[in-house]
Amino acid sequence: MAEAGFWDDQEEAQKTIDACNALRLWTVPFQDIKKRFADIRDLLPEAMAIQDAELTQELQAGLNRIEKELSDLEVRKMLSGELDNRDCYLEINAGAGGTESCDWAAMLSRMYQRFATKRGWKVEVIDRLDGEIAGIKNLTFRFSGPFAYGYCKSEKGVHRLVRISPFDANARRHTSFASVDVTPIIEDVQIEVRPEDIRVDTYRASGAGGQHVNKTDSAVRMTHIPTNIVVSCQSERSQVQNRETCMKMLRSKLYEKEYTERQQRLASLGGEKKEIAWGSQIRNYVFQPYTLVKDTRTKHEVGNIHAVMDGEIDDFINAYLKEFG
Repeated sequence: MAEAGFWDDQEEAQKTIDACNALRLWTVPFQDIKKRFADIRDLLPEAMAIQDAELTQELQAGLNRIEKELSDLEVRKMLSGELDNRDCYLEINAGAGGTESCDWAAMLSRMYQRFATKRGWKVEVIDRLDGEIAGIKNLTFRFSGPFAYGYCKSEKGVHRLVRISPFDANARRHTSFASVDVTPIIEDVQIEVRPEDIRVDTYRASGAGGQHVNKTDSAVRMTHIPTNIVVSCQSERSQVQNRETCMKMLRSKLYEKEYTERQQRLASLGGEKKEIAWGSQIRNYVFQPYTLVKDTRTKHEVGNIHAVMDGEIDDFINAYLKEFG
């Protein structure tokens, strides 16, 4: 990068910078951990020799933090797939069940928003359709941050809720479902989409946005007829901008579909059987008669359901990555 003429070819220069930044994601935290461990290794015998309990406790806490950070790096090492370092779209759709399922979809949206915020990712709402009484029918986030797709891909599937419904006057227990889809954002790969294969519908945006959303048909829904993939966007002010965003989402979904099919063909040649499939129930969230969140794929479970709903889902993601990579 320090060579003269580095910027002569801007496209190649940007690729080099991206590769450098990807390496820094490994080298910077590793060198920091290595230095802190060396400091503790040198100080700990001295602290124990002079029987300084407070310093010994502080150094032990530092070792515990280092161990956790090393574990996080181990998990990140598993994010070596072609698409893992991409930003992603995360889409939530309420299942059958009316208001109860719409409320469950809203609870999941809050959980993922908090999860992403804790990681320092940029969070954007691309599209949202509210429920008729409460909650949301569907919502699409864009998460921008290191390895966003790699961490979120484990969330793809059906999420099941069991609780006493706040919308039931008889306080009966209800089961609700919502599906989550995760798509890597592909902007540097050319995917051909023929105009005749697309149906475009426009409609008035819903939700907050002032007078503008109530006066113009700025929201866009795009359907790819051969695959029946549907994308929609209402986050931009103009129909043209929403069309552009829809086209980016559609290309990303088509590329992921092609990539997934290629991986499945390779797996079948090697005799592998994929245990995880879109549409399967991946996790149960039970509020009554006891509190438990259990992943049906890894069998990992947590009793503190309120922490999970506040975005503490790293343990579920790590368990998935360690088992399925």
